[in-house]
Amino acid sequence: MTTTLLQDFLAFLDASPTPFHAVANMKQVLLANGFTELPEGESWAIQPSARYVVTRNGSSLVAFSTSQQDPAQSGIRLVGAHTDSPCLKLKPQPDLQRQHYAQLGVEVYGGVLLHPWFDRDLTLAGRISYRCSNGSLAQALVNFRRPLASVPSLAIHLDREANNGRALNAQKELPLLLQTLHDKEQHDIRQTLLLQLLHEHPDCDAEAVLDFEICACDTQPAAIIGLKQEFIAGSRLDNLLSCYAGLRALLDSDGLQPALLVCTDHEEVGSISACGAQGPFLMSVLQRWLGNGETLARTLHHSLLISADNAHGVHPNYPEKHDEKHVPHLNAGPALKINANQRYASNATTQGFFRNLCQQAQVPLQAFVARADMGCGSTIGPLTAAETGIKTVDIGVPTFAMHSIRELAGVHDLTYLHTALRSFFNTAHLPQA
Repeated sequence: MTTTLLQDFLAFLDASPTPFHAVANMKQVLLANGFTELPEGESWAIQPSARYVVTRNGSSLVAFSTSQQDPAQSGIRLVGAHTDSPCLKLKPQPDLQRQHYAQLGVEVYGGVLLHPWFDRDLTLAGRISYRCSNGSLAQALVNFRRPLASVPSLAIHLDREANNGRALNAQKELPLLLQTLHDKEQHDIRQTLLLQLLHEHPDCDAEAVLDFEICACDTQPAAIIGLKQEFIAGSRLDNLLSCYAGLRALLDSDGLQPALLVCTDHEEVGSISACGAQGPFLMSVLQRWLGNGETLARTLHHSLLISADNAHGVHPNYPEKHDEKHVPHLNAGPALKINANQRYASNATTQGFFRNLCQQAQVPLQAFVARADMGCGSTIGPLTAAETGIKTVDIGVPTFAMHSIRELAGVHDLTYLHTALRSFFNTAHLPQA
């Protein structure tokens, strides 16, 4: 794989601790590469052979290239991913003071694998709403970066059943340890956030923090590991790896076909939001580009979406968790994700198209189907297909430790996914079933 692609991805991952940071970083790259921002609240004038980027809530993004083709005839090549990852989020009034320690209360966001969050060097990052000294309101992103907190484990001597599958109590056991309190000292999270806001944005003239959306984040940088440097270890591989591969594929495409990248928030909690895949964001952009009539209907019919979201690689310690005929391996290419109950939106037409695409691009391809006696997760694929009627195929890079604070993927799979998505953006013919 190319060293530049891998190193740039690691830098992007470390700089994107929250969906807000991920979208801000993607938008910055797009603008630097000739894309024009379209504010949702202003009038648009979409031109042929132009490139645009739209954001919503600061956590979802649509970037598209119009080309010279008539989308009603050629269709649009869409790649979809999501910007959010399971994590611990601060409660609105998180300050706790117990046993002379300051702690922060958290909510569990999404399907978090909780045990790996213990005994990590954690920091805080997210979005702050604040009031300026002139009374105006504003928002800004913050990222403390340095280690601030921990969730200490209870010693084995005090909990002899700790290794015997004991369930965790999220309310009781997950508050973050922040500092020691002396005498009548108290901690005020808003004051801490205000100081960080002024540190990161010295010209913001902030007077008071009004509200915030703050996540706890691991401070350990993403890394390439393994005896042969084969694996990517890091937070939020699900699904920032797909976001980044889609972003680079769009930038590296030839621009001859209408192409679109959509990265939405809130997938891990169902996608039902104004900026989620089950919300109106994507369709709103398509309507403003194409109108609401015949052109839109014909374009949707001729288009295809690749929903890219990490897949479960077969774990060498738990091979029985996979169907024996569907065992995706790391560094062996992306996997087609298939489910008879429409948890994934792939069908024979879209699967065949993607299989042929990968063969033409010399990208190895695998398949994932959950065991018949186990459920599987879902993606933005079925939701976007239901909202738009666009033919969809679900794929994903095989991953270990999905939804842990630190996940593992294959270094070669990043290149394979990028190559496949770039080939998709460049392809002249889409299936018309």
